[in-house]
Amino acid sequence: MKHTAKVTLLLVSLFLAAQLVGLFTITNYIEVNKQISESGEEITKISYPDTALGVQPEINKENNSEMTTTVITIVMALLLGTGLLLLLIKFRLGKLWKLWFFMAIFLTLAISFEVYTNIITAFIIAALLAAWRVLKPNPWVHNISEVFIYTGIAILILPLINVTGAIIILLIISLYDMYAVWKSKHMVKMATFMTENKLFAGLFVQYESAKKKIKKTKKVTIKKTIQVKSAILGGGDIAFPLLFSITVLESLIVNTGVTKLVALSQTLIITLFVTISLLLLFLKSKKDKFYPAMPFLTAGCLIGYAILMLF
Repeated sequence: MKHTAKVTLLLVSLFLAAQLVGLFTITNYIEVNKQISESGEEITKISYPDTALGVQPEINKENNSEMTTTVITIVMALLLGTGLLLLLIKFRLGKLWKLWFFMAIFLTLAISFEVYTNIITAFIIAALLAAWRVLKPNPWVHNISEVFIYTGIAILILPLINVTGAIIILLIISLYDMYAVWKSKHMVKMATFMTENKLFAGLFVQYESAKKKIKKTKKVTIKKTIQVKSAILGGGDIAFPLLFSITVLESLIVNTGVTKLVALSQTLIITLFVTISLLLLFLKSKKDKFYPAMPFLTAGCLIGYAILMLF
């Protein structure tokens, strides 16, 4: 096992919390509308209220060309963001990363919180948490805010993508993750840069892995060596499983006509299996080695989805 049992359980619990918060918040965010077609058949449609960033886009998710464009756009945005971050690392532009990091946290948190409160309150809380994370890093503030950040990202992307598109993205990101960790290793370089700047995009837990004490000498001198390690889980490893889950939730509402609550309860099957897959990864992984989490999380998502469709 790569980390201690306590740290492993904490990381998995935080991951699960992010998935549950995301699903619950999205369920409250979307609006379900029942319409009667010209043939007299009842049709279920979902609308997306405006966010802190403005009006949500409207596209036809059943249009293959539009869905292909969305998938390509998301993948290209990911590659562009990665490229920009690698440039910041190369030229050691830590201050610019802090500004980028602050804006990303501020906007995504504001979008999440606006589901539950008015826009002014959402902006104030988001700004305070983002400033706290950047100016005075704190493990509690860091991980609690991480639980809500990916909900904001999911709210922005949900109007643009369906289940098929989400599956394609999962597969592409899984292949990319394997290449970035095992082949080019630039994902490891990015994670190291972010942790050194104390601005890691993802779950982050530091813990004492070993202690070495030297007994008292005649001069009553005590020496103590403490080895501190970090347990991390990247933001993408949280965001993409959540994105897949909410597209399934939406599909259940539209295609089967179930209520939001029923769709939420059924989608939790995917959440269960993706959480189990993460736990198995941590249990099977070895110390001081980096692993791409997305292939394992994608497997958990697809197994959960298959079981949901069967039953």
